[in-house]
Amino acid sequence: MVDTMALLRAFIRTARMVKNTSRLAAGLPADDEVLLDAPDERLAPALVAAARGEYDIAAKLLAATREAAEWENRDRYGRRLAAFACTRDEWLQTWQSESPHDPDALLVKAELSVRRWWESPARAELLREVGPLIGAAAEGDPRDPVPWRIALDHARGTNAGHTEFEKLWGEAVRRSPHHYGCHVAALKYLSAAWYGSHRECFDFAERAAQDALPGSLVQALPVRAAFAYLTEGGRAVIPRERLDEAADLAIAVSAAYAPADPWPAEVRNLLTYVLIRLERWQDALDQLRLIGPYATSFPWDRVSDDPLGQFLELRDGVRLEVASNIPLHPWSEHGGRARSGDH
Repeated sequence: MVDTMALLRAFIRTARMVKNTSRLAAGLPADDEVLLDAPDERLAPALVAAARGEYDIAAKLLAATREAAEWENRDRYGRRLAAFACTRDEWLQTWQSESPHDPDALLVKAELSVRRWWESPARAELLREVGPLIGAAAEGDPRDPVPWRIALDHARGTNAGHTEFEKLWGEAVRRSPHHYGCHVAALKYLSAAWYGSHRECFDFAERAAQDALPGSLVQALPVRAAFAYLTEGGRAVIPRERLDEAADLAIAVSAAYAPADPWPAEVRNLLTYVLIRLERWQDALDQLRLIGPYATSFPWDRVSDDPLGQFLELRDGVRLEVASNIPLHPWSEHGGRARSGDH
């Protein structure tokens, strides 16, 4: 009897998945429509030109963000341009040779230099040589918080103590109190994998979220702390309730943005990972619909060498989990066929 009931439950689960999975694809782009780290309409032309060895469009883009004090955009664009320069930097070399004191070229060069040495076994020693480049980028425009975000990452990589880090943090928030990139850099420093603990990480993230501006991605910072806890392990135990609260807050932040908006895409991808780990399948599916075609390398590159493939595979898995929990209709699991008069 026990074996028969187990077989029946397995049959019902399979039947639900077959019946409901295709319906749950509504609102999800096809696999071949999903893009990894797709640039927005402002960045894309700069990357295309850089691939041709031309820097003019990138220079104009970063100059515009600096002049308009678009610090969040400046940080994102600078990162993406530096990432591109990791494999193709002819355009950046030309830019630097023609405009050696250009604050925008200095910014990209500083970010690129930190990236290049980060994975080296001699990271701390090599990164110390990058310090003057970061200082030059900071002097390029004293208003700009982005070189100070780079300095925060640099401090983490050079094993800087808390006192030095707090001094850099003060310089960063003095320029932009709610800068998302600077807050992420501080959160990483305070994580258990570096120089803090899971509790420090959560405390910092929750305080920052409370103080954040409405609609700011800083409000989603606790979900990054949750991600760190779920992926890094450690002896500290963070209550499930705290993880769920972090996810709920990030869900609210995500809801403030339009579906398929590239701006919150990384936060939505990160939130989806956390929701999957918490087995909140319907919430994860909701975020996948909001993500649309904008998959991001982070966090999927932390768990796979094929981040896009991992995203697509987990997307299918979430659909299957949701489908398996939808009751068959017109059959019910416990009462047979529903009568037409039932409500």
